[in-house]
Amino acid sequence: MKKEYRVKKSQDFDNIIRKKQSFANRQFVIYYQENKLDHMRLGISVSKKLGKAHERNRLKRYVRESFKTRKDFLKNYDIIIIVRPAAKGLSFLEFGSSIDHVLKRSKLYRGKRV
Repeated sequence: MKKEYRVKKSQDFDNIIRKKQSFANRQFVIYYQENKLDHMRLGISVSKKLGKAHERNRLKRYVRESFKTRKDFLKNYDIIIIVRPAAKGLSFLEFGSSIDHVLKRSKLYRGKRV
């Protein structure tokens, strides 16, 4: 993802999480806050408890790729996604459908997704 689509600063993470607009399922917790930009931004958090660096990096790559294909259908929000241990054993397709579930329930899709 390009830099303009990322949430990187610790202060931004804290502000979004402090707003307490969230939704969760077994694999992910998602926090979101509306932004004044013309696109969404994404922040990813994967705990060290989920495995070694290469395992955490694989999970982050899955999240980034899932959001890259969905970014045109998302509202202009800053989104923080926290990966839970249950996501560790998922295939890429299951991973994407779980992210779809969280985004639909939190009403972050704009209009209908094709």
